[in-house]
Amino acid sequence: MSTTTATTPVVVKGTAVPGNKVDARLHRGVGRWFVLAAAGLFALAMLAPFVIMAMNAFKSSADYSQNGPLSLPTAFYTDGLVNFWNRTQFPLKLLNSIMISGLVAVFGTFLSLITAYAIGIGRVKGRVWIIAVFLIANMLPQEAIIYPLFTMANAVGLSNSQWSVIIIFTVIQSAFGIYLLSSVLSTFPVELLEAAALDGAGRFRILWSVVYPILRPTLGVLMVFFFIWTWNEFFIPLVMLTSNATQTVPIALASLQGDRMMDAPTTNAGALVSLLPALVFFLIFQRTLTRGVTAGAVK
Repeated sequence: MSTTTATTPVVVKGTAVPGNKVDARLHRGVGRWFVLAAAGLFALAMLAPFVIMAMNAFKSSADYSQNGPLSLPTAFYTDGLVNFWNRTQFPLKLLNSIMISGLVAVFGTFLSLITAYAIGIGRVKGRVWIIAVFLIANMLPQEAIIYPLFTMANAVGLSNSQWSVIIIFTVIQSAFGIYLLSSVLSTFPVELLEAAALDGAGRFRILWSVVYPILRPTLGVLMVFFFIWTWNEFFIPLVMLTSNATQTVPIALASLQGDRMMDAPTTNAGALVSLLPALVFFLIFQRTLTRGVTAGAVK
């Protein structure tokens, strides 16, 4: 009499999966390729204006007039770049923009941190209304506040001074930083604060030894944003900085445009040169930006 022994199939890691699962994975893989292709096309569309700007920056005026902005340069001309460099005194404008943007990034981040620490962890009464006021201040158009700002700058002796722009943008940029950090600090673990207080740490000790290390990635993101936002500002520096020695790169670029004519190769060369410092700054701090976005507010 023969007996049949029933065996249970053993699934070994790394063996082939059933056909339905393979098909599902293949379908998912095809979908991913479509997503990557769409992302690549979108990236090319985003880069197209910069490619056109770079092509026109090294054209002659005659080449631009005859062949248009979408044609390749017939020869490599640097006259537009040299013209922009000399007409606008670009090295001086570059130093002004770096100094103003860098100081605003540092001061704005510091002001955002200490103010948000008082609002978020200090549990100030009316905290929600205070944050709402900062939000409203951040949404005000610059045209609505430029006259009182200009009048106050003249009254305190900061007319045509770079410090007037630094102070103004430190307050404007920190309004967003205070809103962001106060929202984060309102959910800060109370146990960490109580443990530090039991160890004898004061408020400033808690700020620099407990809160700051946790918020460092977020503060790095704020510094990058504040630098780039201030670098691109045009209207307030145009009104507050009236002399050639104190003006910034966006103002220098705008000075190339006349009422009735514009030298397109020179303007494109100026736009290309003006873009490079901000692009280099972004590439240097790209890891800081990525780490701050993905790290989370509280670990």
